[in-house]
Amino acid sequence: MTRKQRRLTMIFAAMAVLGSASGLALYALRGNIELFLTPSELAKDHVEPGTRLRIGGLVEKGSLKREAGNRISFAVTDNIRDVKVTYVGLLPDLFREGQGIIAEGVLKSQDVFVADQVLAKHDERYVPKSVEEDLKKQGLWRDQAALN
Repeated sequence: MTRKQRRLTMIFAAMAVLGSASGLALYALRGNIELFLTPSELAKDHVEPGTRLRIGGLVEKGSLKREAGNRISFAVTDNIRDVKVTYVGLLPDLFREGQGIIAEGVLKSQDVFVADQVLAKHDERYVPKSVEEDLKKQGLWRDQAALN
C-alpha cells in the first residue's frame, strides 16, 4: 500500500467513525425533542389515552371557566377541532382567550386533556407555527404587522 492509499483509507475510516458517532448521538437525543400536536393532529394520529404529550393552539373564546380552588378549564382549538383542557394551578400572566398556548400533560380521552403545565405566548406575535399555517389555509389569518 502506498502512502496515498493509506492516507485515503485513514480519511474514509475517520469519516465512517464520525458519521456513526453523529448518528448514534442523534438517535439518543430523539426523545428529547419537544414538539406539540394541534387538536386536529391529535384526532388524526389516534393518540392513546394516558399518553403524556404537549398540545398547542388558541384558547377558544368563551371557553375559560374558573372553578373551586385553582382549577381552571378551557378549550384549545385550531379552528377545526377542540380539546377540553383542565388545569390546576396559576396561569401565566399572558394567558387569555384567543391567545396561543402550549399545554403539557396527559391525554385522558380523545377530547379531554389534563395539563400540569401551561405556557402562554411570549410576545404579541407568537402563534404556534402549525396553527398559523392552519389559519392561513382557512383564510382566517390576520398578519400582526398589519394590525399595528
